[in-house]
Amino acid sequence: MSIRSAAKAIIIDNNKILLNKCFDENNGNYYSLPGGGQDIYETLHEAVIRECVEETGYNVVPIRFSALYEEICDSPKTRELYPDYIHKIYHIFICKLKNDKTINPTEIDDMQLKSEWIDINNLKKIYLLPSFLNDNIFEMISSENPKFFGSEHIAYNHG
Repeated sequence: MSIRSAAKAIIIDNNKILLNKCFDENNGNYYSLPGGGQDIYETLHEAVIRECVEETGYNVVPIRFSALYEEICDSPKTRELYPDYIHKIYHIFICKLKNDKTINPTEIDDMQLKSEWIDINNLKKIYLLPSFLNDNIFEMISSENPKFFGSEHIAYNHG
């Protein structure tokens, strides 16, 4: 078991945010930020850029570090089946599109159905995971100061 360092992106373009629409049996339908695990010898900026291309097909430019958040999954089944995914540190960056060119995603998460542009004004109407995003994403977008949003134990993992 190890602690997973994850680089996640809040990608904003024309008052919309790019999110991954996901589904799993424990959480139902939800949205998550694009991004994922940092590889060894890879910087966080490199990780968020690579992960966004793999999951969404978009090239991004990290603008600023926004937030840090820790999550630990308590499910014994998940801990047994996915030991490298049960303790995560999320490094979240505000990003912009590098250009308007896209490629087909090459490596989407198991729970990911598609990537979708959501109007920022509609964020309160959707369910985001990790759950701390639901109450804090507007602050993360608008604040120039990075913030640690704490640690949480969760019952079931998510994408």
